[in-house]
Amino acid sequence: MTTPAEIQFKDVDLDAVATITGKLAVFVGDNGKLDAGARKVNTLTRKALTRFVESEKFEKMSTGDVAAINFPVGLAAETVLVAKLSRRPSTEEARKAGAKLAKAQGDEDLTVLAGNIARADEIALGLALRGYKFDTHKTGDKTPAGAVTFMVSNPEEVAKSAAPMAAIAEGVFFTRDLTNEPANVLTTDDFAARLAAMHELGLEVEILEEDDLERLGMGSLLCVGQGSDSPSKIVVMSWNGGGDEAPFALVGKGVVFDTGGISLKTAAGMEDMTMDMGGAGVVAGVMRTLALRKAKANVVGLVGLVENMPSGNAVRPGDVVKSMKGDTIEVINTDAEGRLVLADVMWYAQERFKPVGMINLATLTGAILVALGHENAGVFSNSDELSESFIKAASLEGEGAWRMPMGKAYDDLLKSRIADMKNIGGRVAGSITAAQFLQRFVKDDVPWCHLDIAGVASVKSETALAPAGATGWGVMALNRLIADKFEG
Repeated sequence: MTTPAEIQFKDVDLDAVATITGKLAVFVGDNGKLDAGARKVNTLTRKALTRFVESEKFEKMSTGDVAAINFPVGLAAETVLVAKLSRRPSTEEARKAGAKLAKAQGDEDLTVLAGNIARADEIALGLALRGYKFDTHKTGDKTPAGAVTFMVSNPEEVAKSAAPMAAIAEGVFFTRDLTNEPANVLTTDDFAARLAAMHELGLEVEILEEDDLERLGMGSLLCVGQGSDSPSKIVVMSWNGGGDEAPFALVGKGVVFDTGGISLKTAAGMEDMTMDMGGAGVVAGVMRTLALRKAKANVVGLVGLVENMPSGNAVRPGDVVKSMKGDTIEVINTDAEGRLVLADVMWYAQERFKPVGMINLATLTGAILVALGHENAGVFSNSDELSESFIKAASLEGEGAWRMPMGKAYDDLLKSRIADMKNIGGRVAGSITAAQFLQRFVKDDVPWCHLDIAGVASVKSETALAPAGATGWGVMALNRLIADKFEG
């Protein structure tokens, strides 16, 4: 898997500044004030920083922006990167500055004269996240990422605070890698194998095969994958760091490729359906993060892995299937398959683990993208407390989330003439009726959130902390939610 660039933290050595090669970064306050490192660079470059700070270009820079001074005199470095940032930046500003430094770094070594600036660990996290590249399938010579060294006044303290952030970055990278992979590589077998390998981190990993799912009565999940040669599976990942308490459950939709089945999608854009396992990818990334940072909480992550293909064996519109819960479902549209997968996995999670709460994630509906675009995931919930806690965590991590309505009028749209329910409620309120469907598989005493991440899991253009493609949205928010709610 892709791993974040290794970042080292060392004592500030101003005497060595003149001989540092590669690229050299300094911080200048919004008011143009230079810290000790910047003053040293300014002296060596014959006031180049002073001239830049007095320029119109610096004036127009926003907090967190980075500009380059190329081939500065008096330095071995080929470029000085000037980050406009106060000594006590917000988390968002610090991560933005780190991300901008990563973009400006390229493949060169980078030394960051951070001195005693606050949130150096957050700057490092932003730098690591934005430095991600997915070039696994590109041939030819690949230039290795340049080394990154932070010169700080308290390296041991900063390194200690940065350690759990390195675990977060690795979890985000794991999610991005999974979501970016093509479907001929990330088959259900391959996906399960990658998750099974995480037992080396201390996770307990169990794989339920089709025979197991049939014995459990998971007709809803199994119908989705019956048209594919790839076997359907559920992977259960358990992290037990919190004693004897009941776990919190995360459930992810893992449709490794979605053609729509018999209700075939149009050809335009179908290649993007490799990301329809994004919910399962986020669950996997969170579990990896929890294991790497040795979280003091009990969390179970379950993912349903299937492929939705048309064939002579595929489920048809009008078919009626029976869920593990026992409810019957009339399949009106085979492209509304994610909810069929989640229904059985969610019910299994509750029956087996009796969780204190449950959050499911899925790239579930195009309707949520129409409603919220690429800025926010949709949050649907039966619990004000859980939904508010999640939205707060997402806000603190800079991951957009917006609560959406639910109600009986929407639920009534799922009535079927021949079964207990239909799997779609029609064109209107599509993301809401999908959530209403899922709520039917949530027990009354279980606090629950459904996160529709269709608009945020993978995007066509770069974001603040990620290049175009998979974002890893949700790993940081869920990690924070677990830390704040179950490790406090």
